[in-house]
Amino acid sequence: MIGDDIAAISTAPGEGGIAIVRLSGNDVIEKVERIFKPYRAGIKLSDKEGYSLSLGWLCDEKMEIIDEVLLGLMRAPRSYTGEDVVEINCHGGTLPARRCLKAVMRQGVRLAQPGEFTRRAFINGRLDVSQAEAVIEVIRAKTERGMNLALKQLAGRNSQEINLLEDQMIEVNAMLEASLDFPDEVGDLDYSAAQGKLQEVKNRIDKLLLAGERAEIYREGINVAICGKPNVGKSSLLNALLRKEKAIVTSIPGTTRDIIEDYINIRGIPVKLKDTAGIRSTEDLVERIGIERSQEVISEADLVLFILDVGTGIDQEDRKIYEKIEKKNKIVLVNKEDLEEKNISEAELEQLFPGVKIVRGSIIEETGLEELEESIEKAVLSGQLQSDDMEVMINLRQKNALLTAKRHIEESLAAMGKVSLDCLGVDIWGALEALGEISGKNLKEEVIERIFHDFCIGK
Repeated sequence: MIGDDIAAISTAPGEGGIAIVRLSGNDVIEKVERIFKPYRAGIKLSDKEGYSLSLGWLCDEKMEIIDEVLLGLMRAPRSYTGEDVVEINCHGGTLPARRCLKAVMRQGVRLAQPGEFTRRAFINGRLDVSQAEAVIEVIRAKTERGMNLALKQLAGRNSQEINLLEDQMIEVNAMLEASLDFPDEVGDLDYSAAQGKLQEVKNRIDKLLLAGERAEIYREGINVAICGKPNVGKSSLLNALLRKEKAIVTSIPGTTRDIIEDYINIRGIPVKLKDTAGIRSTEDLVERIGIERSQEVISEADLVLFILDVGTGIDQEDRKIYEKIEKKNKIVLVNKEDLEEKNISEAELEQLFPGVKIVRGSIIEETGLEELEESIEKAVLSGQLQSDDMEVMINLRQKNALLTAKRHIEESLAAMGKVSLDCLGVDIWGALEALGEISGKNLKEEVIERIFHDFCIGK
């Protein structure tokens, strides 16, 4: 199947300026040439160089016009897949793209499988497996920050880090094998030097794992629940952060009866913001169901924004709500600071919420919102921001491989000088194999299948 010529629609469905049908394979240029009528007579696609464009008509097997198209031609090996690639730029819309795809498939080109273009790029050495995985990270990025991290991975940042670790582990392995195979010439293993290199690799893996945890937040985002008693400004805060009127705001307690949610980008972090029903004792059945749902959302949230009303002060209702979120990652927002009469003092806040971040502001006047966003970022990252420049995006597969490599290195360090060199070599080689899974040097076929399974057709 690797030698087949493949094609797929590579643009999203729906109306647009253009749609692109992408082809890859050894004979795709010749096959498209059979059904392409260029505007300039005498032009042959098979004679054209790579990185060229040709305007004309794509036709069916009877040479009846299907659509006016612009053909992009890229020749192997300087193409995305490393093979000859043709991109048919037709008019946007579902019908033109489908007609063009059917026309090329009648020439003996089969429909591509999900991720097959990128898989061929990997097989042909255009991308390593870490870069191939970065393609889907770029597509799924929710914020500029997440996009930039994915692009660094696509540019080879992860590969550089893993190659450095592999080089150091190969050096340790070479020292060990030299002492095993040539004891008279080389002598005993320099345990101090080997230990130093292994510790250096372990420290670097720890840094990678920590950087990966930070990147996970920018990739997956977090769930933030807004909670408090009725009429403290929960829905107003949701609307203010979203910059739109998502939730109904009234002076009537219990207006919000169900969970209202939307996505927002807070300093590069994708945040799923959830406005919950005001928590209080009520006989209203619908409101009571809403409060129960709110409590479920709050219990599952990564971060809770607990809102207080500076005008009413901190009453028994506030205290009961806080008891339920006391163990959660939280920020307390003291709202309505624009009121002249303030019934919450700094001393009271310090006494009731020791060690908790307090933000004072007025949602209606949009004061304190910038401080709140900054506090959300700090609360989510939990002090993980580092001064180093390591910015890498690590998926679950890569993380597990790094943890396996780290475990082998730790076992090697613990056994250094206590076991034979043969036994020591087992863990050193195990660490190398685990690192090779990230770079793609030691990947099994079923793992490759799993990696490309989630890709869309056409990528």
